[in-house]
Amino acid sequence: MVSSARGTYDFVVAANRLPVDRHVEPDGTTTWQTSPGGLVTAMESVMRDREGAWVGWAGFPGEAPEPFDDGPLRLVPVPLSAEEIADYYEGFSNDTLWPLYHDVIVPPTFHRSWWHCYRAVNERFAEAVCEVAAEGATVWVHDYQLQLVPAMVRDRRPDLRIGWFNHIPFPPVELFAQLPWRASILRGLLGADFLGFQRPDDARNFRRACRAVLGARAAGDQVRWDGTDDGRTGAGPRTVRAASVPISIDASGFQRLADSPEVCERAREIRESLGDPDVVLMGVDRLDYTKGIRHRLRAIGELFEDGDIAPPDVTFVQVATPSRERVEAYRTLREQIEATVGRINGDFSHLGDTAVHYLHQSYPREEMAALFQVADVMLVTPLRDGMNLVAKEYVTARHDGGGALVLSEFTGAAEELRAAYLCNPHDIEGLKETIVRAIRDDPAEKSRRMAALRRRVRRHDVQTWAEEFLAALASAPQRPRGRSRR
Repeated sequence: MVSSARGTYDFVVAANRLPVDRHVEPDGTTTWQTSPGGLVTAMESVMRDREGAWVGWAGFPGEAPEPFDDGPLRLVPVPLSAEEIADYYEGFSNDTLWPLYHDVIVPPTFHRSWWHCYRAVNERFAEAVCEVAAEGATVWVHDYQLQLVPAMVRDRRPDLRIGWFNHIPFPPVELFAQLPWRASILRGLLGADFLGFQRPDDARNFRRACRAVLGARAAGDQVRWDGTDDGRTGAGPRTVRAASVPISIDASGFQRLADSPEVCERAREIRESLGDPDVVLMGVDRLDYTKGIRHRLRAIGELFEDGDIAPPDVTFVQVATPSRERVEAYRTLREQIEATVGRINGDFSHLGDTAVHYLHQSYPREEMAALFQVADVMLVTPLRDGMNLVAKEYVTARHDGGGALVLSEFTGAAEELRAAYLCNPHDIEGLKETIVRAIRDDPAEKSRRMAALRRRVRRHDVQTWAEEFLAALASAPQRPRGRSRR
C-alpha cells in the first residue's frame, strides 16, 4: 500500500538486483524486461497483486536511473560503480561469501578492501530502503549480498518490521568461523525481527554461530543477544526468530505455461531435433561449481563407457546458463566442462548421433518448460544448493505424469521432494546406479513417484512460502520502538 503523503510504501523489498533488466533498442530507446533470475521468478507472483517498492541495483555501472513504476511496483535503483561491482559483488559476495556458504567447494578469498566496499554498498541499500519505507512498514531483505542491511535499517528506523531471507545455505559454524568479519555479519542479521532459511539445518547453523561467535543464547528457534552499545551497527539487546521457510515456485502459473499448445508443440520439435531418442537425460543449471556438473558429466561418461547407455537410444542434454564469467573460478569451470563434453563426444558420438548436447546459453521460461517436457530423466545433482527451483519446475511441467527426477541429497529441495531418486553426487558409482534405476524403473513406480512430487509442489507453492514468511515476520518478538533517525 502506498503512503501518498510522503511517497513512501508500507511494503518494501530489498534485493541485490531489481526484478527487471535494461535493454537498449537499436534506435536508442530504453526498455525494461523481467529478469530471468530465480529470486525474481519466485517473487514475481508474490508482488503481482501487491503495491510496494523494490530497492535494487539496475544491473549496469554508473549513475542509477530515477525511480520508476513497473505495474504496481515502484522500482528504486541503487547505483554501483564499476569498482564496486568488482569488489562488493564479484569479490566479497561471490568470491568470499558464496564459496564459504557452499561447503568451501573452492577456497574463499578474503580481502579487507572487498569487505569495506561490501559494507559501504549495504549502507547505500539501507539508506534507500529507509527513504521509501512508510512509518511502521514491512521490509523484506533478500540474500547474502545484503546481510548488513537489517541492522543498518534498524539503526535508522526502529519503527520498521524487518525480515531477511537467505536463498543459499548458511554454513556450519566451523566453516563460518573462517570469515574475518563473522561477528559483523551476525550483528547485521540480528537487526531483523525474523530470519528465514531454506532448511532447518541452515537455521540451526545460524543459531549455533550466534552462540559461538557472539555469546548469544538460543532457545528453540529464537536467538537472544544482549549486544553492547559500542557504536557498531546492530548493537543493542534483541530477540530474533530464525527458522526454516523453504521457497517454492508459482506452480499453477508454471503449469499453465507448460500446458500451453505452443510449449507442447515446441517440446515435440526439440525431441525430434535430438533424433527422437528412447531416453533423454537432462541437466539444467547455472554454470557454477556448486551445481555438480563435472561430477554429473563424469558419471554420464562412465555410463557410456560401460555400455549402460549409448546413442542414439540415449542422449544427454546439459543446459549451462552463463554466470559470473569475470570470476576466475567460473572461467576455469567452463573450460573444464567444455573439455569433458568434447572428450565424451569424441569417444562415443557418431555422425548424426550425439552423446552429449551442451548448451551454454540462457533460455526464456517458455523454452525451459518445453525442455522439461522432453527430459525423461532430469538430473538435479548439485554438491550444495539452498533449494534448487529447477527440480520443482520440472515436476510441475510434467503434466503427463511421466519423467523421473534424480535429486541430490544436498539440496534444500531434497527435504521436501522425498519421492525423487535421491543420490549423493560425490559418489560417482552411486550416482551412476541411481541414473540407471531412474531410466529402467517400472513405469508405474515412476508415475507414482511423480504424482507424489507434483502434489507436494502444488500444495507448497510460492504463495504459501510468502504467506508463511510474512506471517512469521508479523508474529516475531516485538521490541520497544525508538525514534526514527532519518
